[in-house]
Amino acid sequence: MKRLAIEGGVPVRSTLLPYGHHWIDDGDIAAAVEVLRSDWITQGPKVDEFERKVANYCGVKYAVAVSSGTAALHAACAVAGISTGDEAITTPITFAATANAVVYCGAKPVFADIQEDTLNIDPREIERKLTSRTKAILPVDFAGHPADLEEIMAIARSRKIVVIEDASHALGAEYEGRKIGSLADMTILSFHPVKHITTGEGGMILTDNEEFCEKLKIFRHHGIVREKSDNGSWYYKIYNPGYNFRITDFQCALGISQLNKLNRFIERRREIATKYNAELAEMDEILIPVEDKRVKAVYHIYTIQLKTELLTTGRKEIFKALRAENIGVSVHYMPIHLHPFYQQKFGYKKGDYPTAEEYYERAITLPLFPSMSDEDVKDVIKAVKKVVRRYREQI
Repeated sequence: MKRLAIEGGVPVRSTLLPYGHHWIDDGDIAAAVEVLRSDWITQGPKVDEFERKVANYCGVKYAVAVSSGTAALHAACAVAGISTGDEAITTPITFAATANAVVYCGAKPVFADIQEDTLNIDPREIERKLTSRTKAILPVDFAGHPADLEEIMAIARSRKIVVIEDASHALGAEYEGRKIGSLADMTILSFHPVKHITTGEGGMILTDNEEFCEKLKIFRHHGIVREKSDNGSWYYKIYNPGYNFRITDFQCALGISQLNKLNRFIERRREIATKYNAELAEMDEILIPVEDKRVKAVYHIYTIQLKTELLTTGRKEIFKALRAENIGVSVHYMPIHLHPFYQQKFGYKKGDYPTAEEYYERAITLPLFPSMSDEDVKDVIKAVKKVVRRYREQI
């Protein structure tokens, strides 16, 4: 057994492999430059084109592009009518923006624990958390694996509750043969550089509801409403203040170019995940991701769980050892209810969501992005086996 790099041995790699990375090619650059040389660089025709193309890809009527995935969540919560005194149910295993958006609207995020297999919010736990104040449910398609949308939508319909699906990890994923974006009342996308396609920063809300669409467009542009009037073309009104959540034309030009490669990106992500599954499933000390038969997952991230009861050390030490091998592992995510703000503001505490907490204590995210080479994939597998077997051997 070779010595670990953390113990003075030679690392598997000479340079760090990050957990995620964008893929920008000459065509992407040319698309952005063309717009930068045009008459429109802020909000112009490329925004409309990008919205239309993403909506068509996802099989939904309307799309509203905004400045970030967080802005998309905030806008969706606002136009859904979430406000002071309301509650919205979501998962504790997500990026903080999902719950923060509820807080921005003056409401309380109520967490429901996750399923052990898919790591998505558990519909049975959602039902346990429903109250007369529940205004919305925000399921998250964690790691690119769609949540149990059929069950969640049934719960929501029976109570006339809005469903805002956080699909920031899941552009291109499918549930029962339908593209994500066409099932919930509103669906959120993110175009951050580590996501499936990027606009640098950017986000989008998808919906089949025309009223939501119109309200979202007003909300992203300061709340400005232009009505027919005898006044000049400059005239507008603001009934409710909105935000400057606009995205730019050159960002959307990049997004259109990236969208043309999305299926290829997804195919490569799934190919890498399949290689990981084949090599790591044989290790008793590791749990690999599960893919429900009803879905097509798109692997925004690839998370393993360590069976620490079979190891002589914990996640922290193995994380450090993998980093020393130049494998840029990460952790997604610390449960939101463990953050100081949510404990102090809402009274959450450790122990409230045991399944989420157990996952967090064992989770490590391995590198996965389309531009990884086969050699990169082999390096990750080699490093994981090297580190885990080293700590297993001591038992």
